[in-house]
Amino acid sequence: MNLLDRVLYRDGLMLVIDKPAGIPVHAGPGGGDNLENYFDQLRFGLPRAPALAHRLDRDTSGCLVLGRHPKALRKLHRLFSEGRIRKSYWAICQGVPEQPSGTIDAPLKKKSRGTGWRVEIAADGQEAITAYRVIAAKDGLSFIEAKPKTGRTHQLRVHLAHIGAPILGDPQYGDLSPQDRAWPMMLHARRVVIPISANKNPVTVEAAPPEAMAAAIQRMANGE
Repeated sequence: MNLLDRVLYRDGLMLVIDKPAGIPVHAGPGGGDNLENYFDQLRFGLPRAPALAHRLDRDTSGCLVLGRHPKALRKLHRLFSEGRIRKSYWAICQGVPEQPSGTIDAPLKKKSRGTGWRVEIAADGQEAITAYRVIAAKDGLSFIEAKPKTGRTHQLRVHLAHIGAPILGDPQYGDLSPQDRAWPMMLHARRVVIPISANKNPVTVEAAPPEAMAAAIQRMANGE
């Protein structure tokens, strides 16, 4: 995999790359191919490869932030943990929420299920908040922009399913038919806004959606 072609932004502290869908960002318990295996391509003259400042799900595409050295990584981790990095996602969903925009405030908890696990809404879970708006809707599908205010595992997938708009292609969550789950997962990290320097404007980076998602968005935007 050539990650050089996927660099969206680079400075002395960080990189933002356009993560492809279908590959995990790091190795899981079973090992296997993962994005970190290719980070050495992104040293750009530094003595070590960059490292993940946050994570995206295996099947999510779009803006992924990397720290280029330990000091920068610590700063990015702090900005993420303090909620100061603004993230915007695009999703194509099965179903249209009752409200065209709003805030989903539903705590989440990771629960074991047989040999695996899933994330569920639970009163004793961690705080999880997502703002959303419906950009377009047609034929029972909705094109949604979602802005997570917290960064919980599978947050957008669970929250959008909770309001009756599960993401097309999601292998786990929501009331989806086998045909709906057969799509590539239509969740894309569209934009990040990073206040990396106190005396400069925040860095804003956008990633174009993958081809299949872009085509679906175009059809909905044109009312086709």
